[in-house]
Amino acid sequence: MNAAAEVKTTPAGASDMAHIVLTFDNNKHASAIYGQFDQNLALIEQKLGVDLRSKGNQLTVRGSTVAAEQARRALDYLYDRAQKNAEIAPSDVEGAIRMAVAADDQLTLPTLERKGRLAAAQISTRKRTIYARTPNQDAYMRALERSELVFGIGPAGTGKTYLAVAHAAMMLERGMVERIILSRPAVEAGERLGFLPGDMKEKVDPYLRPLYDALYDMMPADKVERALAAGVIEIAPLAFMRGRTLAHAAVILDESQNTTSMQMKMFLTRLGEGARMIVTGDPTQVDLPPNTKSGLVEALKILDGVPGIVTVRFNDADVVRHPLVAEIVRAYDRAGADKGAV
Repeated sequence: MNAAAEVKTTPAGASDMAHIVLTFDNNKHASAIYGQFDQNLALIEQKLGVDLRSKGNQLTVRGSTVAAEQARRALDYLYDRAQKNAEIAPSDVEGAIRMAVAADDQLTLPTLERKGRLAAAQISTRKRTIYARTPNQDAYMRALERSELVFGIGPAGTGKTYLAVAHAAMMLERGMVERIILSRPAVEAGERLGFLPGDMKEKVDPYLRPLYDALYDMMPADKVERALAAGVIEIAPLAFMRGRTLAHAAVILDESQNTTSMQMKMFLTRLGEGARMIVTGDPTQVDLPPNTKSGLVEALKILDGVPGIVTVRFNDADVVRHPLVAEIVRAYDRAGADKGAV
């Protein structure tokens, strides 16, 4: 093993406490998971309520049996990442903690004395590798691998759009698809942009900025520009997709809560041979005119249980942006619930 662990439990009667000693075989990688001024260790202490003491490549974990084991899994997972020369940021540490805590809810074989090592799903391109930071992200990334049509539903900041674009970029780079098609309904969030100048790409660019950002994160800028110029990455306004059959492509419909029923049906029936379709949206953020039914909300009901279609639902616990974003999402959810109860 790369990180040897010695587990000691306090005598019965004292309390349900554990004492785990981790010994890492590489000081550089150990330092990477500790973080600058041990900030990563401090974060694990704060989130799990454990006590961590480092001495060189040796780390002592003290806490309740459950919390100490969760800390061990998180540290072991981070060490595996460090060995791959992946950057360990505080957001990665928080992701490891989420995954380690969630592992307690997963069934293990009766013959196992404790949970195994964490193995989060990942998306890799030549430019970078990203890892699942929550159980729902993990389920979403695995669904993208095996299913031809995936719905990613949930609030802002959960990574549903970013991961969809990252997966599409990976498929293009590996030759699994011939092109990427990005689409989004041109509905303003309570604003009016007026008649924008320029060609079609320039007119819809403001709506597709989040998709571009993810593309540039996963692919070198010059390759993105060349792919756009050659039509390998295509911007396809939703209203102009009627009559097309989208084959051998990774097709992403973002902000799908702002589609009408007719638009959603039209989009879903564009799926062609060798294509993958990813639909993302947040049913609580519909910007359609009053009394207009959301195509996403309707599709989720109609397609529920249809074989081959996977729906992954994110919630506020999956928000991976600034911690305040999760609190904002919860506050608005509470306000919506209170309004509905009146």
